[in-house]
Amino acid sequence: MGPSSPTVRRSAPRTGSEVEDTLRDGRFVCLGILGEGSQGRTFDGLDKVEGRPVAIKRFDVRGAKGWKDVELAEREARVLRSLSHPKLPRYVDHFEEGGALYLVMEKIEGETLASLRKRGVVFGEEEVTRLLRDASEVLDYLHSRSPPVVHRDLKPGNVIRRPDGSFAFVDFGAVRDRLRQGGSTVVGTFGYMAPEQFQGRALPASDVYAIGATAMAMLTGEEPEDLPHKGLAIQVRGALGRRVSERLQRALESMLDPDPDRRAHRIDPLARNRRRPTREEVRAARRAERRPRRASRPHVHWPLELVFTIAFTLGIVWVSIATQVVVPVLLRILSLFFARRALVSAADAVRDAGTRAVEGMSRSRRWMRREDEREEGRDESKSDPRTRVEADREERQVRIAEDEEDAAADEAEDDEAQRRSRGPH
Repeated sequence: MGPSSPTVRRSAPRTGSEVEDTLRDGRFVCLGILGEGSQGRTFDGLDKVEGRPVAIKRFDVRGAKGWKDVELAEREARVLRSLSHPKLPRYVDHFEEGGALYLVMEKIEGETLASLRKRGVVFGEEEVTRLLRDASEVLDYLHSRSPPVVHRDLKPGNVIRRPDGSFAFVDFGAVRDRLRQGGSTVVGTFGYMAPEQFQGRALPASDVYAIGATAMAMLTGEEPEDLPHKGLAIQVRGALGRRVSERLQRALESMLDPDPDRRAHRIDPLARNRRRPTREEVRAARRAERRPRRASRPHVHWPLELVFTIAFTLGIVWVSIATQVVVPVLLRILSLFFARRALVSAADAVRDAGTRAVEGMSRSRRWMRREDEREEGRDESKSDPRTRVEADREERQVRIAEDEEDAAADEAEDDEAQRRSRGPH
């Protein structure tokens, strides 16, 4: 973790004029260099007080750019100190020593995507989907803060794949945590920067674009600027062909729209847009889940069952109206006048929460009325394949019985046509 997107491999320690072996009165020990960048170096270190590995970022603040570097260093320390998320590095300390500024943070074990790509690793759809889900959690957390925290430099070098396969996001040296009136400095990495960043505008949607570009680099093994383009837009389908599903292609197209107003402002709805399971798959999963619990299920007398069923039904209706219609419409109306993106994001979040609440109440109502057992009994009693096919018509199941009937009908029609063409003997 550091200014140049390092991995966790350790190199030989650097001492002497480059960095002291110990810092902060001996609390932190420098073991080697993790990476180097324009702002300075990041060292592999040890916190002797806590007994844990840390990353120590040293900012070189001498020279004409010194004051700007001091501002960036203080901003990164301030932002990290305010954040707390399992997929982000945790702030430990920051201080000045020997004419340099130091920022100490949790060391995240793993290897950067840039290092993996350098070794020729090309990722599949499953790993990229995991990246999108993890990035969705982090960006929702950062962008929901007031004011939103915009990373501005998400790229393979600042994404670490941890040993458990999850992804963490590091290096907040380019972070923006203040709303500005007018222009801002152009910050980011070519190929992963959204078009609006070249105008000095960094928006929450700019981070979504950067994750989309990172996903394309993972899938293709090429830099985004080397992929086929049409105008400012990356040609996702032309670059990926048939390597990934239609669902993932649509998600990446939405994330990489060069227009920030049309671009997806959240990843979560895209990452969760998976294939809808068939009715038979849902029933099989429910049966497997119920069997271990059925013996301990308590009996509920019918008066209580009726009361709870009515309560759950009314709750489903009220929650559906409130979260799917009333509140989202109100927030979208307000977004026409205030904080457009924040209110639109809030409307989507309300809808998602309402959907989960309705699903939970529906499951509870079914459990109360024992509909699952009755439904399972009906399923198991249906031994006629033609009946099962008819019941699953809406799910587009394979209709063997119907196909056989159609084939027989076609043969009968052909025979009748041939008899008519031959005429009476």
